[in-house]
Amino acid sequence: MSEVKAYAAQSSTADLKPFDITRREITEEDVEIDILYCGVCHSDIHTVRNDWKNAKYPSVPGHEIIGRVVKAGKNASKFKEGDLVGVGCMVDSCQHCDSCKEGLEQYCENGATYTYNSPDEHLGGHTFGGYSEKIVVDRKFVLQVPENLDIKAVAPLLCAGITTYSPLRQWNVKKGDKVGVIGLGGLGHMGIKLANAMGAHVVMITTSPDKSQDAKKLGAAEVLISKDEKEMDKHKNSFDFLLNTVPVGHDVNPYIALLKRDATMVLVGAIEPLDPIHGGGLIASRKRIAGSLIGGIEETQEMLDFCGEHNIVSDVEMIDIQNINKAYDRVVKSDVKYRFVIDMKSLKNS
Repeated sequence: MSEVKAYAAQSSTADLKPFDITRREITEEDVEIDILYCGVCHSDIHTVRNDWKNAKYPSVPGHEIIGRVVKAGKNASKFKEGDLVGVGCMVDSCQHCDSCKEGLEQYCENGATYTYNSPDEHLGGHTFGGYSEKIVVDRKFVLQVPENLDIKAVAPLLCAGITTYSPLRQWNVKKGDKVGVIGLGGLGHMGIKLANAMGAHVVMITTSPDKSQDAKKLGAAEVLISKDEKEMDKHKNSFDFLLNTVPVGHDVNPYIALLKRDATMVLVGAIEPLDPIHGGGLIASRKRIAGSLIGGIEETQEMLDFCGEHNIVSDVEMIDIQNINKAYDRVVKSDVKYRFVIDMKSLKNS
């Protein structure tokens, strides 16, 4: 075992501060990684502040991890020292339930082990995430990162990227489809980029007219202001697919009206109750509302390879770890375009 520097919160009301954690020695199945960059996800904030009422302390968040291999165990020989790799939201799963056998570890029926805030079967206690110098991960949950990409901007692909890529793939978005992306933030900006690269006609759907210019730069062909009833009416029954990235409870009925018959709106942002849904909007044209989590490891690797092929990364603002608490406040205020990424070299100064 080894002691490494990290940043942790000791309670739901405490700031993140320097804290030493223990990492296990590698087994034959493991890869040890020096962390170069770690993205800041809103889930980090929800966990640290115990918004979901399941936080374990001390809490070391971070599940958008980019680094280089230091050592690999005997059975992890496909990874070599110096390889550029990533670790996303999961570091283990049962590997034997139906979901795991199908490569859908995110839906593990015995509960996936998340990169932080999950029971740690190796050391006891709970897992610690990427706001740290190093991490040791089972080889099955280590991803290969294309070297042609701007690696600091790759980090958010491990959560925001796969969260938006997975539903676009699962619902077979293809060239020529009219796809609406609802909400322009960390998830929404990736949804636009990915759907555009898949050949879709992408419409950014937002409450904020001032986001129009950014949306078009990201790849949206059109911008639809959802508060404009006349414009919404023009787009009724015309969308092949809607990706709803709004992170809070809201009224989805106006968006249901936009869908074609048999089309689907997928929720990826609101992990909380929604406003009442009028059944008539679904029943009248056999429309659907669905949900989607992240992707499995195989699909996440597919997403990274797709991004490498199309030169897609997140729009990021770099910060030092010492500014993480200010960054959290800014994320809550939606004051970032569109993801913070921590340069983990700054941890050496803590």
